[in-house]
Amino acid sequence: MGKIEFIALMAMLMALNALAIDIMLPGLQQIGASLGVENENHRQYVISAYLIGFAIAQLLYGPISDRFGRRAPMFVGLGIYIVSSFVAVLVPSFAALLTLRFVQGIGSSAMRVITVSIVRDIFGGRAMAEIMSLIMMVFMIVPVLAPGTGQVVMLFGDWHLIFIFMGVIGTLVAAWMYFRLPETLAPDDVRPFTPASVLEGFRIVLTNRVALCYTLASTFIFGALFGFINSAQQIYVGIYELGVWFPVAFAGVAAFMALSSFVNARLVGRFGMRPLSHGALVGFLTVNTIWLACTLAWPGHVPFPIFIVLFALAMFQFGWIGSNFNSLAMEPLGHVAGTASSVLGFMGTAGGAVIGGAIGQAFNGTALPLVLGFFSVGVIGLVFVLIAERGKLFQSQSQPA
Repeated sequence: MGKIEFIALMAMLMALNALAIDIMLPGLQQIGASLGVENENHRQYVISAYLIGFAIAQLLYGPISDRFGRRAPMFVGLGIYIVSSFVAVLVPSFAALLTLRFVQGIGSSAMRVITVSIVRDIFGGRAMAEIMSLIMMVFMIVPVLAPGTGQVVMLFGDWHLIFIFMGVIGTLVAAWMYFRLPETLAPDDVRPFTPASVLEGFRIVLTNRVALCYTLASTFIFGALFGFINSAQQIYVGIYELGVWFPVAFAGVAAFMALSSFVNARLVGRFGMRPLSHGALVGFLTVNTIWLACTLAWPGHVPFPIFIVLFALAMFQFGWIGSNFNSLAMEPLGHVAGTASSVLGFMGTAGGAVIGGAIGQAFNGTALPLVLGFFSVGVIGLVFVLIAERGKLFQSQSQPA
């Protein structure tokens, strides 16, 4: 498999997760009406239930893939994702839908954990950061297209067709991987799957200051993104009354993130992960400070052009933060890549889901909870990066432990 095809396949495996989240957004209102959900904030549970299952299962896939290889556990996850997508068409109640979304998240978590492990099997250091940036660039095309795709799908029927679409796409990606991707786990890196070995792998990950702190920083930053996803429909449609233009606004910001990942991939080999991501984090916090000041000072709602420009600028910085922080966390843990990806993925997703859920549930008819959430996670993320680097930003190498 060539480099371009490898990046495309890894991006599509990870993008199945983004698809399962973002394609649902245009259908949340219809799902709520169809299944008798009266509180509009409760529709967000369709996203939260998926993220909880996605987070919890990551603790298992990493150690399992370190023992049995990358391919077999990946196909198990893909199978769960595909079957749960098709079965969701038959749900009789909102509770049943949430249960299947939880199960779908369990399947999808294999793609998050094992994809990162596969990349780490083959690449390290700045090369891994470059590859991950390119993967993230392709991955970000899905949020650009997914809400509009969901809306187009519903032109031919109701929200059930969205789940059929997800199942079909999952099947195609599984076939692609089956025929084209060989096993990547080196025989020397196989670890026994016993409670003692798993706990030892967790200990290695959690006692590494750089890996832990960058993961915690990433967790809070991703929490802001999850918070926006939870409340995007309410903000774009409820506050700014975009109606059918909601997917266009959502796609525009996601396109900015994809562009950011592409630029990062071009620059990271020259400047390094730390200078780029640290600069982006400072920029993220600066933009959010301006955004918060405008939100507090403006009577009523901030005009939509100002809102969308500041939001897009913040998410452009996010594109530099996400892939680099992930690579920095994984860099010292190549010998336990599967377990490391599992632990770090669980922390990032579970923590991000909780933070994002809190931001989403705080929605009060204004954008203030979202903007305040973005500002807060930026401050907390900066604190964790300073701890990881012993107070020194923009260095090319990690500070000694």
